[in-house]
Amino acid sequence: MTVFTTRPEIKGTFGVVTSTHWIATAVGMRTLELGGNAFDAAVATGLVLQVVEPHLNGPGGDLPVLFHNASQNETKVLCAQGPAPAAATIDHYRSENLDLIPGNGLLATVIPGAFDGWMLLLRDHGSLPLRTVLEPAIHYASHGHPLLPRVSMTIAGLKDFFETEWPTSHQTWVPGGNVPAPESNFRNPVLAETWSRLLKEAEAATGRENQIDAARDCFYRGFIAEAIGQYLETAEVMDASGAKHKAVLTADDLSGFAATYEDPLSALYDGWTVLKTGPWGQGPVLLQSLSLLRGFDIDSLDPTGPEFVHLVTEAMKLAYADREAYYGDPDFCDVPLNTLLSETYNAARRSQITGRAATDLLPGLIPGFENQVERTMEVIRRTGISETGVYEPTMAHLSEKRGDTVHIDVIDRWGNIVSATPSGGWLQSSPVVPGLGFALNSRAQMYWLEDGLPGSLAPGKRPRTTLTPSIAFHEDGTALSFGTPGGDQQDQWQLVLFLRLAHHERNLQAALDMPLFHTTHFPASFHPRQRQPGHIMAEESFGTDTLSSLRTRGHSVEVADEWTIGRLTVAARDQQGLLRAGATPRLMQAYAAGR
Repeated sequence: MTVFTTRPEIKGTFGVVTSTHWIATAVGMRTLELGGNAFDAAVATGLVLQVVEPHLNGPGGDLPVLFHNASQNETKVLCAQGPAPAAATIDHYRSENLDLIPGNGLLATVIPGAFDGWMLLLRDHGSLPLRTVLEPAIHYASHGHPLLPRVSMTIAGLKDFFETEWPTSHQTWVPGGNVPAPESNFRNPVLAETWSRLLKEAEAATGRENQIDAARDCFYRGFIAEAIGQYLETAEVMDASGAKHKAVLTADDLSGFAATYEDPLSALYDGWTVLKTGPWGQGPVLLQSLSLLRGFDIDSLDPTGPEFVHLVTEAMKLAYADREAYYGDPDFCDVPLNTLLSETYNAARRSQITGRAATDLLPGLIPGFENQVERTMEVIRRTGISETGVYEPTMAHLSEKRGDTVHIDVIDRWGNIVSATPSGGWLQSSPVVPGLGFALNSRAQMYWLEDGLPGSLAPGKRPRTTLTPSIAFHEDGTALSFGTPGGDQQDQWQLVLFLRLAHHERNLQAALDMPLFHTTHFPASFHPRQRQPGHIMAEESFGTDTLSSLRTRGHSVEVADEWTIGRLTVAARDQQGLLRAGATPRLMQAYAAGR
């Protein structure tokens, strides 16, 4: 039987690229056609996404990558999540009369990590010259690209604020004083000049690897770091707290930064080995959720039915509660991952899943961590409950002013795999740095200004980010690469997609087209850090029977319009080398390509 899908499932043997913007996907495919591998293609795609989705990521943002190097038969995490600056102490922020770090502005900035991460991936695993992968981003910044309607709406909503409070952003995003129209050809000539100068200086070095390292130096120790440092020395700007603040980031913070490699975490599930980042990201919640769901017969469930939605939601509530109590930068705190991912622990936690929706936030109690859990719950109770919604900004019907994330999946003909989730440095995150054409990030809002928590602010510590790419290998040789924007919802939507692919639907596009759901039962990672106990948001396309059944189980169901939740992409490779890819039709931006 032929499965109807909104788009064809892409198939081929040469290479596949899927990302959250069609232009970036096309650039990735061009890079493969030029002889590049998956790493080259991912870098070129990522740099272009900074240009064409500036409300979702930028050069001043952050980046986690999961990748598989086929020649080395090795899967690694590349961490390009910048840590807190040296002067970012709880005492400093408290002295500014803050209980929470603002969601935008200069106080919310950590060291920008994305550029070094892309360059490290290119240097160590790519094959093409720096110019080849950087020129497409320069082209679209210089010559323009059709401005997404959501970018135009974001700028329109911030025009007056930019003009009054962030004049450098007004110059960049409101050229000539006029909000750029949707689909108009938008240029960022200052960013194009920044990259052109960096390329010129880098090419003064001899040899491919030396040129890439020279580009890293330009950003973190050269003219870009100098421009950032000089601006931040005197800049004092309005932020979400309602007051003006100066940054704590300095050029010295940038000079000592470098992206790093580490081993991924993994969990076994129904013949699959699923790989995620460490607990400085939220990736382990997907592994914990799978461990909890091992005790249920998912095969027998309708993947769009109420029992499936209920079970998955209740498992996620438990895993995300543990995220709040235990996850943080493992270089700064003890994260009991061996217990959190163990069968013994999850068997006990599994017994807490009943036929009724949980309304309490219930982290597990691990011996030796009782005080930490109690302290965490105290802070969460004090932060409060939202009556108006705690949402991620990917959904089409929500505020245009919040930033978000992008995603990339690439598999080449040699079997190399890249899953990357760049974010931060949004046009609405902080003022554009004069002379550079991009803004810094607002990732520091994820720290708590309370001592004794795994997510407490400390100099040099990575924020517990929501960015969470995925790779999975089946025992039959099949590989999957998948991910999505969406803040706290990223691992929720990815879990739903993976379960449907593992149990019910082989066609990637058909699985992407199924209705989606998520919960905001746990505290949001973003300012103001609130939660909605017992909440589910589900697309209307689940149907009245499923939605009504969920309500009878005690869920607080909020119905979203069809095709409005999530921006998942996925790529696959089977044991014979057949490549497949798909991209969600939601928001009409993501696209897959391949041959």
